[in-house]
Amino acid sequence: MSHTPHELAEEFPDYAEKMSELKQSDAHFAKLADEYHEINRAIHRAETDVEPTDDLNMATMRKQRMGLKDQIWGLISA
Repeated sequence: MSHTPHELAEEFPDYAEKMSELKQSDAHFAKLADEYHEINRAIHRAETDVEPTDDLNMATMRKQRMGLKDQIWGLISA
């Protein structure tokens, strides 16, 4: 399997343990993390032409990933 960039553990390396704890104790956080993982994988597949997409869809997916990342940061930095 190839390396997928922008995984949450890479984005927030100092918060890996906290994210792991929140995934188990906070259903909302777990849902956000799962959504982030799904959209990040979809972006990676599009970028590597495994599942090509158009520029508009790519931009939409990247905005969605950024929004999820912002929400996740809000929870782990609190």
